[in-house]
Amino acid sequence: MGTSRSKRMTAALFLGTALTLTACGQEGADPAATGSAAGPAPGNVEADSHDGAPHYGENNGFKVPKEMSRSGEKAARKEAARIEPVLERLWKAKVWDPERVRAALVAAGYRNVGSEQKPGTLTVQTMDARFETDHYVTPEGTRIAFQVRRDACVTAFTQPTNYQVAVNGPYMETGCFEPKGGH
Repeated sequence: MGTSRSKRMTAALFLGTALTLTACGQEGADPAATGSAAGPAPGNVEADSHDGAPHYGENNGFKVPKEMSRSGEKAARKEAARIEPVLERLWKAKVWDPERVRAALVAAGYRNVGSEQKPGTLTVQTMDARFETDHYVTPEGTRIAFQVRRDACVTAFTQPTNYQVAVNGPYMETGCFEPKGGH
């Protein structure tokens, strides 16, 4: 009798293992049907990660700006308050091309215009290209960055639908502008 029971337990164990292994990698499997929960295993979830993705912070660290000092943030907010009415006026006038936006900001007193990311530098350029359906499109509009201090930036954009002015610390690899992709 002991042998029969042993064979049944072995068969049940084998069947359970086989079913588990055949379910691995199947897309669209219903977690409720298998009794398992969707998502990463407990303990692999990072705080503030998107969808609980493991290593999200590590893999997207390049998108996190450096912290601003209090004095840097205060200086950046002061510059943002100078830039915002210029962009509002341009947006209401339906002006969002880089050449005229640059000219308006120079007229407002910004002199150091270029692409070099260092304190006191204003960068004015076209919007980033984005992929739509089957090709890249550069949307109408202008993006702006003013590096106020080594630790503080004003970033802004103006486009047909809206405009925005914000303050942030610089990004490790791209200065004031938020990076679009990693390496």
